[in-house]
Amino acid sequence: MDEPAPALHTALTALLDISHPIVLAPMGGVAGGALAAAVSAAGGLGQIGIGYGDRALLDRESALAGDVRVGYGFINWCLSERPELLDAALERRPAAVTLAFGDPEPFAGRVRAAGVPLICQVSRVADARRALDAGADVLVAQGSEGGGHAERGRGTFTLVPELVDLVADTGGHAPVLAAGGIVDGRGLAAALVLGADGALVGTRFWACREALAPAGAHRRALGAGGDDTVATRVLDSVRGYSWPDGATSRVLRSPFVERWHGHEEELAGRLPELAQRYRQAVADEDYDVVQIAVGEGIGVIDEVRAASEVVESLVHGAAAALAEGRARNHR
Repeated sequence: MDEPAPALHTALTALLDISHPIVLAPMGGVAGGALAAAVSAAGGLGQIGIGYGDRALLDRESALAGDVRVGYGFINWCLSERPELLDAALERRPAAVTLAFGDPEPFAGRVRAAGVPLICQVSRVADARRALDAGADVLVAQGSEGGGHAERGRGTFTLVPELVDLVADTGGHAPVLAAGGIVDGRGLAAALVLGADGALVGTRFWACREALAPAGAHRRALGAGGDDTVATRVLDSVRGYSWPDGATSRVLRSPFVERWHGHEEELAGRLPELAQRYRQAVADEDYDVVQIAVGEGIGVIDEVRAASEVVESLVHGAAAALAEGRARNHR
């Protein structure tokens, strides 16, 4: 796009000192240093997803981000097993730290003491209250439409305004980010109309050239629609990850998922065999078996693009959608 991106200034852009109200979801195994740096350089906030990673991953991806200002994202229950990773991230003076899945309180104090904005991702109102009590500077309202892990049950469209009202009712000023199903400017505009101060975007950035997602996964997913995804625990089981009860992962349907989703007891009885089959499929890049974690928004994505182009498209699209909405109201 030749024309400059329009200004969409919100409380989020002021708090995080960014140009556009767009934050990269810190997807483990996808949001590495190159993608995070590209999103930040384009005016959003890029984040490195640590996921199940270790210090070597954090160091490697931080080096790839270079001197670009980025944030880091952690899974709380994983971080409790490797708390030193938070210290390693904070030493780098990140633009923000995102904590998700579980109680943020054990780590929130260290983030705030370092003077780093604390983003807490939540799926329920009760969890939002807990995050605000822990000192969250930003709330992420994660709806069930999104890819990867979530504590399922709420849709983005209803959760966002409820959390916006919660912050207002408690006298707070924490910006709310909408997450789940936002892959284009229409989605960003809808989030802003619902009262959010921006969007946390995952699947649209998953389909970027700078993402760590393999090219084979991109080719497999780009022909899919939202109906081709399912929230399941099957792939966590064969990969050996014990997520808390109530958490599932939205992934692209595959022959392997279709065979075992809904048959988890039978799967448990054959777990060693199926875990070995999964490991072999990873080596073979066999996407009839290997996980492709994308959200329902995959049906709106038809190409792999540069992250900078995605940021521009989101902002231009949102501005156009908002202008069209205002024009309709005046007809």
